[in-house]
Order: sequence, then structure tokens, then C-alpha cells
Amino acid sequence: MMPETTNISNLMNEQRSYPPSAEFTAQANAQPGFYDQDPDEFWEREGRERLSWFTPFSTLKEWNPPYAKWYLGGKINACYNAVDRHVENGLGDKVAYYWEGEPVDDRKTITYADLQREVVKTANGFASLGIGKGTHVGVYMGMVPELVYTMLALTRLGAPFTVVFGGFSADSLSGRLNDMQCTHLITQDGSYRRGKVFDLKATADTAMDAAPSTTTSIVLKRCSNDVVMHEGRDHWWHDVVDGQSDDPASRPCEPMDSEDLMFLMYSSGTTGKPKGVVHSTAGYLAGTSTTHHYIFDIKPDTVYWCAADIGWITGHSYIVFGPLVNATTSVMYEGTPDFPDKDRWWEIIERYKVTVLYCAPTAIRTHMKWGPEYAQKHDLSTLKVIGSVGEPINPEAWVWYRDHIGGGRTPVVDTWWQTENGMVLITPLPGLSTLKPGSASKPFIGIEPAVLDDHGEEIAPGAGAGYLVVKKPWPAMLRGLYNDDARYKDTYWSRFPGVYMAGDGARVDADGDYWLMGRIDDVMNVSGHRLSTIEIESALVDHPDVAEAAVTARADALTGQAVVAFVTLKGGRDGSPEKLAELRDHVGKVIGAIAKPANIVFTPELPKTRSGKIMRRLLRDVAEHRPLGDTTTLADPTVVSEIADRAAVGKDE
Repeated sequence: MMPETTNISNLMNEQRSYPPSAEFTAQANAQPGFYDQDPDEFWEREGRERLSWFTPFSTLKEWNPPYAKWYLGGKINACYNAVDRHVENGLGDKVAYYWEGEPVDDRKTITYADLQREVVKTANGFASLGIGKGTHVGVYMGMVPELVYTMLALTRLGAPFTVVFGGFSADSLSGRLNDMQCTHLITQDGSYRRGKVFDLKATADTAMDAAPSTTTSIVLKRCSNDVVMHEGRDHWWHDVVDGQSDDPASRPCEPMDSEDLMFLMYSSGTTGKPKGVVHSTAGYLAGTSTTHHYIFDIKPDTVYWCAADIGWITGHSYIVFGPLVNATTSVMYEGTPDFPDKDRWWEIIERYKVTVLYCAPTAIRTHMKWGPEYAQKHDLSTLKVIGSVGEPINPEAWVWYRDHIGGGRTPVVDTWWQTENGMVLITPLPGLSTLKPGSASKPFIGIEPAVLDDHGEEIAPGAGAGYLVVKKPWPAMLRGLYNDDARYKDTYWSRFPGVYMAGDGARVDADGDYWLMGRIDDVMNVSGHRLSTIEIESALVDHPDVAEAAVTARADALTGQAVVAFVTLKGGRDGSPEKLAELRDHVGKVIGAIAKPANIVFTPELPKTRSGKIMRRLLRDVAEHRPLGDTTTLADPTVVSEIADRAAVGKDE
């Protein structure tokens, strides 16, 4: 059951809005009338004009709920669309990536011609070890150019792959290798993390020991840390790739059917078994490149930076395939925002004259906590559009982002989508949308969401929150869960037959703008009152002294559940009993007394993945005084232990 959420419109401040400037609208990719187009005609045109086909498609889509197919009858290749055709069209000298390593001064400029040469060599090397069309390959790497070469080489060959985030544990990696039955693993000796070397090869070895089907590995030498190489199984990247031909004719792109499996992206499951989300080829390429073009107002001279990790769907869609299909110049960064200092991001933006920045709200709140003085050291005036992704952004972070990073002038595109969606579904368009801090604005063309109550009835705009669903198929949507049709239907289509249930709560205001309320399972029951974690977190961050906050619940004999808040104060300040009481009163004032946290744990840092997401699962473990779960995905695994120590001495009020 969805919560009867408190009306926090004063906190969300729907009246605080920012219309697009006439100057921006005049040059925007999305012009007035954009939303009036027929969706099928729009997606057919985008598919034909934005992509290059070996055999043109004959049918736009086929919808047999809950399964969709797009661009039927077409033959296409992702690598050709991302690389080869741009070189053929005279764009070989255009920069594809400015790559910035974590060690200072470790940089590369990679043109589209460079990219083609490296990808062809990589594909030839992979083929020499038996990788070809239909071979299943696991990838476990850091944010290095060779990760992009690997993904493109595999699509060139027609080999489906799964990229596993380079911070996951051996168990997580082996689980994915086993589920997909990968025969090959591409990895590296180590990756950098705040100046230290994280041993990827040792983790990969342990995973391969538990993955019988994975009999071959290719290892990139990145950090030159000591590793064990198993004869006959492990091969150095340079031995396999460096001597290969870079002539595109030596390894032509494999024609793929529009609906051929391109990759699996694993998403966490409530049962503990990750879900292998299936993404096919043509619809995914059309959806990601089209949304990238319009949402970020991409121009030929755009310098675009998605500051996520390729190990997540954001990186697949908006670091690799979407931007490359659009022949965009991108920035790719290996390290963390605070190495060697807290202005590393802003230094990068100044160096490469970045025009678009796309990052997670948790990263924005982290920079808020550190203070605007780090950004003020650098010239950020080239920024034209800034965006957020990954979770709902609270209004205060939205405004801080616009004012201190965007100079009070850049549109903020707060996007909503998921691993399963493949592409952005709800978003502002920077030349058309009146922006509201905290709102994801309106659905992209052809996307038909709705907010339903417990009975499956649509909730009218302005009438409250409910379950977010999507009524019609979209090009980049998941094609199912790998080898698990029953789970696919049960997870996404059983609650409200015929519509996709996102698992998020939302409301729609009187203007038709969507406000995301967080995951449905991020709901607490306190004395019979259903409370949304995002509401309480937003209320806490609304306080001028709070940099960021995460809220969870623990069992309580009296109230059923009690609210536990983890709070980081601005300027690195320490908490106090007086500040605890002040923040509890603040939440009571904004939402109501029932929402006051039973306990507030003050901590200098919240546990986050390297992509900036707060690991609320670990905070639930802390709140319930349970043994900590897997911490290997954290940017700093020591943080959660310190939080547990602080929580152990905290007292409820």
C-alpha cells in the first residue's frame, strides 16, 4: 500500500519556477510543438535518420504485453553506428573522449579515428581467443578507455556482454558470470581509488573459481600491481591486442537483428538474486541517442560529461552508446571527486571547457557539504546544461547546483529512468520546460506514465501520491529478464495488469509535472502512519545546516517502526544534542510530529558507491544492529563501520 504522504508543497515549492530563456529556446534542439508530434511518426523518423542500417527496418514496433519489439526487420550494428560511420563521414579527427585518469597528469585525447583503430585491434584480439557472434562475455573493469574499446569490440563481433561494476565483490561477479554463462572475462590488474590500487585481478580470480563456464580471461595492465596469471587461462591484454591489425576491413561489423541481445545489466532484486535485465540492439540505440540529443541539447561543438560509472546503466546509455551514436565529444574520468582535492571535478570542467554535466544528486549534495568555494576557484562559465540522475533530487540541492555550478543561468534537467528503462523517460527539455526544483517535469515524447492508487485507479493531478506506472512501450525498454519470464511478469506486470510498474512512488501536480517520491519499498510504518523516506530526507536537507541526509527505519516494539536518520552537517561540523533536537523539531514543523526521527546519527560521510549512490541497505543494517552486508561496492568501505560505531552509542529521544 502506498503511503498517504503529507503534502509538502511548501518544501517542494512548486511556485518557485524557472521558465526557459528566449535565447536558449531560439537555439534549442527541441522547439515549440515538440510534444505535439505523433509519437510513432517521431520514433520512426528518429530510427531512420539517427541510425545507419545495413537493412532498413520494415515495422516500427510490435506490442504483445508484456513484450515489445522495435524496428522489426532491420539489420544494424552498434559499433558501426557509434564509430565507423563517423570516420567514414569525415569526423575521424573529432575528439570522442577526453580521458582523465585518477593520477594527476594521466590523460589521453581519443579521436573517432583513434577509437576505430583501437576497437578494431581489440575485436581482432578477442576473436583470436574464440570470441565471436553469440559468445557471452563478462567485463569487470574500471573507468579506463579499454572498457569502452571492449564494449564496442564486443558489439562489433556480435558478442553479448555484461559489464559488472569494478567495485563489486567476487560473489557478485561470479553470480553474474554464472547466470549469463559467460565463457570469457575481460578485466584488469588493478584500478585506482583515491590514490590506492584496488586489486581487481584477485577478485576476478576468486569469481572465476566459482564460475565453471568462464574459462578464459584477458587482463589489462593498468596499475602494474602484482597479480597471479594462470597459464592457459589468463592472457595479458597487450599480448592479445597490441599486435593486431587496426584496418576496419580486417574485422567488419557483424550485422545484427534489431532485437538481438546486446547486453545484460543486472539490477538488485528483493530476493537477493540479481535480475538480468535484457537490452536488445536497435531500440536501445534509438532511445538513448534520441533522448541524449534533445535532453542535453547536444550540438556539434558540445563537450559533454556524464560523471557516472560505466558499470551502471547510466554509463552504458549516456557515457558510451548514446553520446557516441551522436558523434559527441565526451569527458571520461577514472577517479573520485575528491582526489587529490575536492575541486577535481571543477578543474576538469575548466580544462576541457565542458558544456554539459550530468551527475547524481548525492554527488551534488556532497559538493554542497564541502562548500561552493571549491567550484569558485575555477571557470565554469562554459556550462550550458546541467543534469541529475539516479534518485529524486531535493529542491535545496537543485537550487544549489543551479546557482553555484550553473552560475544561476543554466537549465537543470532532473531526469527519471531506471536500469530497466534503458533511456530517460521523464525529464525537462531545457528549451521548453518551466523548471521546478525537485520535479522531473514531464514525460518524453511517446512515454505515457500515470500515477495509480491501490485499486489501480488513476490519481488526478494535484490529488496525491501513488504508484508510478508506464502504459505504453518505449524503444529502449527491457525485453525481459534473462531466462526468467515468470519473474519478469511477476516483478513488473502483475500488480496492475497491462502496465509496467516502476516500483517508485510519484505524484503529479496541477501543471502535469511529475514529482518522484522514491522507491515504494522505502516506506516506513510508524504507529500506523505510512511515511516516505524521501520526504523526511528532503525535510532534513531543507535545514540550512544540513549537507545531506539518509533515512531508514528500525523495528520498534511500541510504534512498529522508528525513523532513524543519518545526517552530515555542512562544513564538516560535529553534531550535538542541541542540534539533534533542533533537526527533530524542524522535521516536525515541515512534515508533522509523527515524522520526527527517533534517533539522528551525525556522521562526516554517508556510505556511497563510487557512482555516488547512498547505500541505504547498509544503513538499514546499522539501524537494526545487524551484521553489515557486502561493503565492497563502497567508495570508502571504512565509512559504514564508523557510522555503526556512532549509532551504537546514540540514544533515542
